[in-house]
Amino acid sequence: MDFLQWLFDARIDFAGGQFLLLREVLGNVFGLLSALGGMRRKVWAWPIGIVGNLLLLTVFMGTVFGNPNSVDLLGQAGRQVMFIATSIYGWVRWRQARNAGGTAVEPEWASWGTRALLLVVLVGGTAALTPLFRALGSYEPVWADAWIFMGSLLATFGMAKGWVEFWLIWVAVDIVGVPLLWSAGYYASALMYLFYGGFTLVGFFVWWRVRSRRDVEEQRVTVETAHLDPTIRRE
Repeated sequence: MDFLQWLFDARIDFAGGQFLLLREVLGNVFGLLSALGGMRRKVWAWPIGIVGNLLLLTVFMGTVFGNPNSVDLLGQAGRQVMFIATSIYGWVRWRQARNAGGTAVEPEWASWGTRALLLVVLVGGTAALTPLFRALGSYEPVWADAWIFMGSLLATFGMAKGWVEFWLIWVAVDIVGVPLLWSAGYYASALMYLFYGGFTLVGFFVWWRVRSRRDVEEQRVTVETAHLDPTIRRE
């Protein structure tokens, strides 16, 4: 109990009265470790991410948990709950794939229809949630909070499915998240979002290369099979 009390009260103070909650810093560190594990397609990325989500949930519901920074970001808080639920799904899915004798996930390109659907859901979900978050008292500009929530939901689901494009959704989230979090006084999260922006681009190209190598390998196997099998006619 003493540890939990210390964790809730601990903060890093700076000159001029500025400070960072230790929970916010630790939550983002766990988030970064989860992203690193996801880029390497490691199953442990999911439980590590859940720990970070729980810590950040207590940060963004400032008025509920009595934080010195009493600004509520309902989209940020709500996405932590969503992260936990989606992460459990991804955790189970990746473990099943690994236990079946393969890797935790094989990166795949989403179809054009899926890409269009993701865009529609992102924009439409943001428009639908904005008035709801505003009515609940979320920090302005509320549309940015709703955008971050929807983008995070789709990106996490895309990671669980193994879609390469999920990294680009994170980039779209980070572009909006940095100025919103900075203006709300969540400086550690804003700086982490800035770092995530570059990190997610790296992740995108890593998964792209993995997918490209698989395409080359599949083409090679197809050609070799055609060469060895006399029943296959080559035009």
